[in-house]
Amino acid sequence: MCTRVVWTGPSGDVLVGRNMDYHRDTATNLWSLPRGIERDDGVGGHLSWTAKYGSVVAAAYDMMTVDGMNEAGLGGHILWLTESDYGTYDKSRPALSVAVWMQYFLDNFATVAEAVEWIEKTQVQVVPLGDPATGEVPAVHLALDDATGDSAVIEYLDGTPTVWHSHDYAVMTNSPAYGEQLDLLKQVRGFGGDEPIGGTGSATDRFARAAHYVERLPEPQSRVQAIAGMFSVIRNVAQPFRTPAPGKPFVSQTIWQTVADLTNKRYVFESTTRPNIVWVDLDELDFSEGAPAGKLDLLGDTALEGGLAGNVSGRFEKADPLTFISMP
Repeated sequence: MCTRVVWTGPSGDVLVGRNMDYHRDTATNLWSLPRGIERDDGVGGHLSWTAKYGSVVAAAYDMMTVDGMNEAGLGGHILWLTESDYGTYDKSRPALSVAVWMQYFLDNFATVAEAVEWIEKTQVQVVPLGDPATGEVPAVHLALDDATGDSAVIEYLDGTPTVWHSHDYAVMTNSPAYGEQLDLLKQVRGFGGDEPIGGTGSATDRFARAAHYVERLPEPQSRVQAIAGMFSVIRNVAQPFRTPAPGKPFVSQTIWQTVADLTNKRYVFESTTRPNIVWVDLDELDFSEGAPAGKLDLLGDTALEGGLAGNVSGRFEKADPLTFISMP
């Protein structure tokens, strides 16, 4: 489970908030990835590329990028969607491993419109691969957003991409599929219907709450207030810690949250198990071709005092580039 919300403020600044809700820790670290890194699709190498843009990403298990933004102001966010059906892998079609799916867009595009045009032209296939540690195969959909406030939701329901592309598609959660979520929202008071806004942790209730509150944020007087406003919305749709009920061992809880300021190029990360918020100003990172990748070790940040806090742009350690899960 997860929630993602886009907000274009009165001044035109665009911020995106997301909750990562999951039933176990995703061993997430932050990575700084410069331009010029060579990558392939992870499913045979038929599609390969050199990163055009540098990016800051949150990586699950240091093998799959699930959230982040690039230096051009394009953001990407992977969320769970049980209904996902990627179809049977067809080697005659362009394809991407699910692990590198989001990263392809951050590497290659500056806007949502550019990314959507490429998806519609190629009909790129996504190939799900299991986590080597657990064998769990993710069923996910992808949100893209950019510094103009444009947004797209990409889902695979029958082996081919369905793209929902509009500035209006500011909220995304989980099941059911996006078209049905939009129809259900029309039944809610304030969006065309008579149903009250639900207060549960269900994806449909979180969708309605996020859509309601993001439209009512006050005009911020500073970048800090804008980020705080977005945090106030995603905290409203966060999942609390709780003991799973009998027969439901995979109950999700919010394990971390991010706010991406796509206008001012700031990426803010908050763990729900550590006391400090950290942020990265992309303008302070070296994304030049030939620069080393950098890793911010969040897993090792266990100190309540003297640990990571505030601006951590200078705290990345040189590292080999991410190695994505790929087909054997």
